[in-house]
Amino acid sequence: MGIKLKTRRPTGIVPWPLILLEGEEGAGKTYSAAEFSASQRIGQMYWVDLAEGSADEYSAIPGADYEIIDHDGTYRDILEQIRAVHDEARRAAAAGEPPVVLSVDSGTALWRMLKTWTHERARRGNRNAKALQEDPDAAIDVGMNLWNDATERWLDVIHLLQTFPGIAIITARGKQITAIDDNGKPIQDRGRVLKEWKVQAQKDLAFDASVWVRMCRGRAPQVIKARSLQLRVEDGKPLPLPDFTIEDLVFNRLGCSVESQPRQMPALVGDRVQAWLDENNVAELRDVERLRELWWEAAGDDTGLTRAEVVSIRAAIERKVTELENPPTDMGQGPVSDADRLRAAVERLAEDGDKEPEDEPDPDRRPVRKAPAKRTAAKRTPAAKRTAAKPAAARS
Repeated sequence: MGIKLKTRRPTGIVPWPLILLEGEEGAGKTYSAAEFSASQRIGQMYWVDLAEGSADEYSAIPGADYEIIDHDGTYRDILEQIRAVHDEARRAAAAGEPPVVLSVDSGTALWRMLKTWTHERARRGNRNAKALQEDPDAAIDVGMNLWNDATERWLDVIHLLQTFPGIAIITARGKQITAIDDNGKPIQDRGRVLKEWKVQAQKDLAFDASVWVRMCRGRAPQVIKARSLQLRVEDGKPLPLPDFTIEDLVFNRLGCSVESQPRQMPALVGDRVQAWLDENNVAELRDVERLRELWWEAAGDDTGLTRAEVVSIRAAIERKVTELENPPTDMGQGPVSDADRLRAAVERLAEDGDKEPEDEPDPDRRPVRKAPAKRTAAKRTPAAKRTAAKPAAARS
């Protein structure tokens, strides 16, 4: 039986935007976002303040009405709160309510936090830690795997903003910097050092946003890019908006309405392993019995997983079970070698030495069903060689 073709007709509906407001300090980025909360055409606005500290003061803007997200400053809490707002926006959209607005101020602070986290991890690595112990000023090597982890965390936030069932706004700092070539040297043209504009956030933020607005002191805001049929921006010719407001941009120039919907953007993944692990909360589970159940459920016909994906999922579950059954020591290090495991087993036996034996042995604790052992005939051992000592007379 061939694979069934899956298609759908395009809706032609204008989707809700992800708006990037970037520019110089004091240009009005945060003010514009707070001012938008006074619009009668939107529902509740939620404000994620990241190292800016303006959310409380800007509520004094006439008509401003928004809720400040209370987070503890950790990436995990920030991500969970954004997911919670995403769920609330979906509920409001399904109920036919005005669009929920999410404002993240700022993306620059979020990326700076992830960069700091990356360098801290690099410093804790064995090679870098040894080098820093010998020379505190030594240069450290930040591996690409660490940068990939930071980018993955960034993209988790951006994907929520791109698929937000309402209006998403993210601010960032931007400024002119010296253009640098691949060798790290300034680029010159006819003796002049060239300048370029840089958005101070993860390098793909401008690409990921559907509308890109630049704000500079003393100049009208400019639309640098708009992924829209309603608002056309010619290549290399930013569109100035002297009387810029986000309300006018969203509802009049982009043409959004109550019929708008989030962009249809399924997350692109190489396989379904991580999605399955996240969906079943494997990383947070502490119940070994539940992990054993998931080990078997992964191979169910209704999961749609391939054999290779099942193998990867089961390996992850087995590692988790091993981690739970071999907790870290007081120094934070669990058994990592056969000798460590043997030593731990001996210690457990010594602790249980005075206990009464149980009627039945413990069942197999591994989440793997063992095949029954094959019966084999007992091998006959050759007769032992005679090693009796010869008489003393024979030895003399």
